[in-house]
Amino acid sequence: MTLLDMLILCGRARALRSLALATVLGMGLAAPASAQIYSWRDNNGHLVLSNSRPESGAYTYAVPRAESVRATRAAVASAPRLLYDDLIVEHAHLNGLRTDLVRAVVQVESAYNPWAKSPKGAMGLMQLMPATMLQFGVRNAFNPVENIRAGCAYLRQLLDRYRSNEELALAAYNAGPAAVDRHGQNVPPYRETQAYVLRVNKAAGRAIQTPSRQIYKTMEIVDGRPVLSYSDRKPAAGGYEVVSR
Repeated sequence: MTLLDMLILCGRARALRSLALATVLGMGLAAPASAQIYSWRDNNGHLVLSNSRPESGAYTYAVPRAESVRATRAAVASAPRLLYDDLIVEHAHLNGLRTDLVRAVVQVESAYNPWAKSPKGAMGLMQLMPATMLQFGVRNAFNPVENIRAGCAYLRQLLDRYRSNEELALAAYNAGPAAVDRHGQNVPPYRETQAYVLRVNKAAGRAIQTPSRQIYKTMEIVDGRPVLSYSDRKPAAGGYEVVSR
């Protein structure tokens, strides 16, 4: 064997030893280690697990061997808001809506994900249903411009229907106006809808507005005697008085 052959064999041996050592170290690094895991619920009610401590309201527990736990880097909450905030401000003003209320609806509906789609068929930032898209001429619900335009217009329509009562408008946005009307123009007793209204209220940072309903007092002559009656529905004829509840 020549000197050159001996040098080549020695080089190969060193390379094999290095490869074996790297493999062992890699296996050691890949071995699961103890981790501190934090859990909380996001604005949509989803369970979130993270190895980073959130600002507040988190529960913590140890995971000694967490092969199935995967961590992701924290999302920057302000980035998507800034991306669509000009559209929100524009269409909120056009429809006479509170910008913080519209922001809260977008946050709770889609977490600012323009590609969001629910199992029920709601789509986009403000989770428009096909009937709402048709009503407001939306061709592409995943287009933020079209989605926010129609979502704000629909929210305005619901506020007008319920005399600026934001609680009822939000309940109708979630469950449909038929459900609100079917329950006497109150928030339907659906867990999802009630939780939705609370989450939007919290995300808005300011209590949603629930103005007192107008009550109409009328007087009729029955058998020659005056009879007073009260209703939250405006009488078709005149001769009524508006009173506060």
